[in-house]
Amino acid sequence: MRDIHLNWFTANEEFQFFIQYGGHDEDMYVHKHVDFSELVIVLHGNATHIVNEEESFIKKGDVFVINDTTSHGYKDPHEFRICNIMFNPELLSEEGPELKKLNGYQALFVLEPHYRNINHALGKMSLPISRLDYVSSFVDYMIEEYENKLQGYEMVLRSRFMELVVLLSRQYEMQKQQGIQSHLMHLAKAISFMEDHYLEPLSREDIATQSNISVRHLNRIFQSYYQTTPFAYLQQLRLEHACRLLKTTNLPISEISYQSGFNDSNYFTRQFTKVFGISPKRYRKNG
Repeated sequence: MRDIHLNWFTANEEFQFFIQYGGHDEDMYVHKHVDFSELVIVLHGNATHIVNEEESFIKKGDVFVINDTTSHGYKDPHEFRICNIMFNPELLSEEGPELKKLNGYQALFVLEPHYRNINHALGKMSLPISRLDYVSSFVDYMIEEYENKLQGYEMVLRSRFMELVVLLSRQYEMQKQQGIQSHLMHLAKAISFMEDHYLEPLSREDIATQSNISVRHLNRIFQSYYQTTPFAYLQQLRLEHACRLLKTTNLPISEISYQSGFNDSNYFTRQFTKVFGISPKRYRKNG
């Protein structure tokens, strides 16, 4: 198996992004992305997709994301034409919390790639033809912009890419797929709800209600996908928020504790030290 690096395709260190049409007349060897994720849109034809040594049939309209821990390749292509969008995952994380609040984004760009690698699942989204036509025209514009590289093209592509991510995320949620995808959507709803409300008092019952599932099922899918509990995930969000306040403000530790969703500053300090191996006061001093 070969390792592939993003700098094979682009030397632009400031904008780690590459887009192209891929026509596969022959098998594509199994490979792993070392430092990038890949959004794949199947524009025409079909092929067998190999993911972590397991195979599935993919066809026109299918959309999926492969992260940098998953090996994949193609075989038996038939008039197979795709759009590859290769990107540093930090491009998405730099967009801030708003993107993380989208249920479909959590499912398609975060949970599916993660779950596909750990459990060898081969989930994907299938666009209806009318929607695929729109996405194809969208991609046409992006590729033309990338190839021409006129002044400001990075800004245009960054904006268009984020718009495409939102469009695909909305489509994923609209499809309400069954099986593995239905579990992903419940989990995505839980995560996006927590991303939006983690500074508020939240119970497991609140999160489960917003996700349209029972508390028991909520605990089960969190353990299955993330090997953790909803409470632990919620606490991690709060601690990361506290880190940002420690670095960017001069607020007292007790006030940061309160603003990060902790009612007891002593408990906050103990949990912060347990997770990061350093006290909040020392973290601020080192930062």
